[in-house]
Amino acid sequence: MTPARHPTLDEFLASAWGRDPGYEGLKVVVRAIAQGARQVRDRIQDAALADLLGDTGDINVQGEIVQKADELGSSIFLDVLSSSGRVAAVGSEELEDTAVVPDAPAESYVVMMDPVDGSSNIDVAVTVGSIFGIWPTKPGKAIDTRTLLRRGRDQIAAVYVLYGSSMMMVMATEGSVQGFTFEVRTGEFRLTHPDIRSPAKCQYYSANEGNLGSWDVSTQRAVGVLRDSYSLRYVGALVADFHRNLLKGGVFLYPADSSNINGKLRLMYEANPLGFVAEQAGGAASTGTERILDIVPEALHQRTPLVLGNADVVKRVESIVAGDGSS
Repeated sequence: MTPARHPTLDEFLASAWGRDPGYEGLKVVVRAIAQGARQVRDRIQDAALADLLGDTGDINVQGEIVQKADELGSSIFLDVLSSSGRVAAVGSEELEDTAVVPDAPAESYVVMMDPVDGSSNIDVAVTVGSIFGIWPTKPGKAIDTRTLLRRGRDQIAAVYVLYGSSMMMVMATEGSVQGFTFEVRTGEFRLTHPDIRSPAKCQYYSANEGNLGSWDVSTQRAVGVLRDSYSLRYVGALVADFHRNLLKGGVFLYPADSSNINGKLRLMYEANPLGFVAEQAGGAASTGTERILDIVPEALHQRTPLVLGNADVVKRVESIVAGDGSS
């Protein structure tokens, strides 16, 4: 039996979105992300041999210790995106300020990224990833705070990459979520998971129950209901937990707690991009009280609580947190 042929990323992009000129530049940006992902994958594979384990000793703008992989990933993606010719600005949780690219064309994009999500997992050879939110620039508008701080629903696309037993890249645009697997032999991403949709049945919940004592009572109640209904799966890398739940059916929670009263995950670099992917696949993304993609950001490094995954389960959590029920 002849195995099915999986189109390459370039082949998919060549026919994607018809002849809509608004997407021409987006294809360039996606290819740049794929190029950077190949480089990051190669370095992560050799992490222990390439002195990529552990931290640099520096503290980033988030007040967190910088992992060596964070610094490398940020540098690689900043370089490939800035040199793509279609990106006007790149924001990263590793950068205090957004990097503005001079002389970008009128039809360009702003990319907000978490270059290596779950980077501390590299030390123990556990899955990590990269997350990208992509917003179109506003023609004639300068790149400043007003053009950078935009709602998640204004994204034209979102992408994440998973570096695990295989490398996968998942891309979402309006009404479409496509998954590509990296073929080591050819160095190509190939379409292996077309038209991803959130499964009707939720199987898993993902939450760090080590924080249980620091959550408020309503959040503890919500997690208790999930515990009684679904199996716990928790990697500790947002993109890895989200990917499993997207394919298998599940919900991810990182609520606010007594130490992080505004939440811990970043709105622009993590919640908005993955929230966009979730919604395009038929799922939902919430703070526990409001839709993530509706939030008007007030700061580049703004944090948020996050509930992400199967739409019915996200709504169930919202209902319990609001005190409307416990089941």
